[in-house]
Amino acid sequence: MKFYIIAGEASGDLHSSNLIRALKKRLPEAQFRAWGGDLMQAAGAHLVKHYKDLAFMGFWEVIKNLPVILRNLAFCKNDIEKWQPDALILTDYPGFNLRIAKWARKKGLKVFYYISPQIWAWKEGRVRQIKRDVDKMMVILPFEKAFYEKHGVQVDFVGHPLLDVVKNVEPDPNFRQKWQLSDAPIIALLPGSRKQEIGKMLPAMLSIAGEFPQFQFVVAGAPSQSADFYKKILASQPTDKVKLVENETYQLLSQARAALVTSGTATLETALFGLPEIVCYKGSNFSYQIAKRLVKVKYISLVNLILDKMSVPELIQEKLTTGNLKNELSRILQPEIEVEIKKDFQLLREKLGEGGASARAAEIILSALEKTKIS
Repeated sequence: MKFYIIAGEASGDLHSSNLIRALKKRLPEAQFRAWGGDLMQAAGAHLVKHYKDLAFMGFWEVIKNLPVILRNLAFCKNDIEKWQPDALILTDYPGFNLRIAKWARKKGLKVFYYISPQIWAWKEGRVRQIKRDVDKMMVILPFEKAFYEKHGVQVDFVGHPLLDVVKNVEPDPNFRQKWQLSDAPIIALLPGSRKQEIGKMLPAMLSIAGEFPQFQFVVAGAPSQSADFYKKILASQPTDKVKLVENETYQLLSQARAALVTSGTATLETALFGLPEIVCYKGSNFSYQIAKRLVKVKYISLVNLILDKMSVPELIQEKLTTGNLKNELSRILQPEIEVEIKKDFQLLREKLGEGGASARAAEIILSALEKTKIS
């Protein structure tokens, strides 16, 4: 059986790689062709395009890169048609994947969607496209099932795949020595995975490094970026004490005391490690002004959205200042505040359901394909 999988970001690469492994466990002879990243390739997929060449953040950035996006769409359709897969599996990345789903439906391909786009936040009308073009939608956030049911769409809640990923992380006793870190408590900096966002977020995060001399600040380098890229940014900052850790974000989180995190999946990953965090985001003013008018959610971080309360502080756009970062980090490091945050994180885990999301998703896909064969 042949599967064509499309993921356009680092988180999609992670979750799709685990789905590939779950499918191969049940169907060892299965073949996978994919748009994604190194993790999907390591899981056994033939990589067609890397996500680092696909991710454009913000409205203005998408407009600027529209010719590239259109060429990628045309190439993808042609590649799918040539390979003739038994099923198409789409992971998040809605601007691209929903267009592919529409095309695939007309071609008679089976379309599975693993990890729903955040249409509950904006572009709610996309639910009609999903109802029309997707055979099975598998969601990973507890409130998404109710959202879809409100629109008359049956979806499967499989639990969150990060629960399995985080559970399997064992702290490496040699981690500090390997990266030449001191014994001082660590503040982890997670500035994102795209060059564009890292270039904005990392300098803002670094601006308070000198204000907390009792801590060491350590940057989590994304696998999609080179060490030289980070080092150029670090060299331009007033402090020379910040360290860079490459491709070991989970080890860093497992040994840190707190974190500054760019909004996205990383906010949830950090919470699942039980780490007090500050959620940060700053984009172009043009993109932000549009988003502010379109996005319909109370919070920007997944942690606060799932808990439906402001559990972790959010510093967005003009609020992302050195003064605010310093004040909020000082606050969440207070023992009594840390205790309250960790209580919230325990509730978060309970809301996310049991582990085994990848295995459940694989079972749903194979069961649906088997029913198609029988009918």
